[in-house]
Parts: sequence; C-alpha cells; structure tokens
Amino acid sequence: MSDAERPPLPPFNYATATLKVRLAENAWNGRDPAKVALAYTVDSRWRNRNEFATGRPEIIALLERKWAREHDYRLIKSLWAFHDNQIAVRFAYEWHDDQGNWFRSYGNENWAFDAAGLMAERHASINDLAIKASDRAFLWPQGRRPDDHPGLEHFGF
Repeated sequence: MSDAERPPLPPFNYATATLKVRLAENAWNGRDPAKVALAYTVDSRWRNRNEFATGRPEIIALLERKWAREHDYRLIKSLWAFHDNQIAVRFAYEWHDDQGNWFRSYGNENWAFDAAGLMAERHASINDLAIKASDRAFLWPQGRRPDDHPGLEHFGF
C-alpha cells in the first residue's frame, strides 16, 4: 500500500467505518508522529484543542509536542456516526505529565476523507480530567490495545 491510498475507502458502511476507527486508534497508540501523519492528506487541516495545523509537517510537530508531555499514553476510540466520506468518533485516553499527575482526556473528533481514504480534515474537542493513578482503566502494555480489551462502552466513558 502506498501513502497515496489508505483503505478502507469511502463511502463508508458500518464495518468499514468501524475498521477505520480501530486502525486510527492503533496508529495513535504507536505514538510515531511520522507514521501517524501518513494517514492524512499532504494538506490536511486540523483543529486539536486550541491548536491548528495544516499539512503533514505541522501535524508531525503537533504530535511530537503532544507525546513529549503526555507520557504512558493509551487511547480508545469509538465510532459515533458515519456518512459517505465522514466519520465522527468519541474517545478517551489516559496519560501522565512530568510530575506524575494522571489524567483521562475525553473528546470527540469529526473526520472527512478524500477518495483515497486519507483524512483531509480533523476537528478534535478534548477535555482533561485529573484522576488518581489507582483510577486508571487503560492498563494494557504500551502500544496497540489488545483485541480482547474492553472498549469505551464497557467503562461508560
């Protein structure tokens, strides 16, 4: 597969939208900004919290900053809705800062894809909740969430 095409391709159905969400989750849990950026068009437009990025170099820089401060990051994404070339997801992720303070971040993303399955737009709204280390729910080893690990619905997030 070249970076010119990223299956599954739109228009999405339930199965392909669900797969697209899981593939994105897997990539983000790998925390490799350059690899993650390949899922986006070369001129992709992002809003992530209060940051805006356009194009892969800016996306890579944003992700590098993000994962430099969000340690032991573990993410679960869940399909919320889809239509043609658009997908909406909800997500939660857990992480800690340099001082060891734990957080669970919750949010929603709206995605729009080009015909080759590359994300052309990503709009993310995210809120952080301070949690105790003992309240963590995402305890798998760093990296891809195991297939048998519960999704967001299990936790009520």
